Amino acid sequence: MTQETSIDIDWTSCQAHGLCAELLPEHITLDEWGYPLVDGAPIPTRTTKRARRAAADCPVLALKLRAG
Repeated sequence: MTQETSIDIDWTSCQAHGLCAELLPEHITLDEWGYPLVDGAPIPTRTTKRARRAAADCPVLALKLRAG
């Protein structure tokens, strides 16, 4: 059995760069100010690698992946 992975945003760190939405558009959109809106759906296994890249490439490391 595999664990589901989800996305969390550290709102105190996020500065609305928008890179996460560019790298993971099927799960993250941007609000009118450029802050990410996460759809809340579990990240499918086939998308996990790109989700990790989005978290690692965030300029302020505000995107976190959570297993479970």
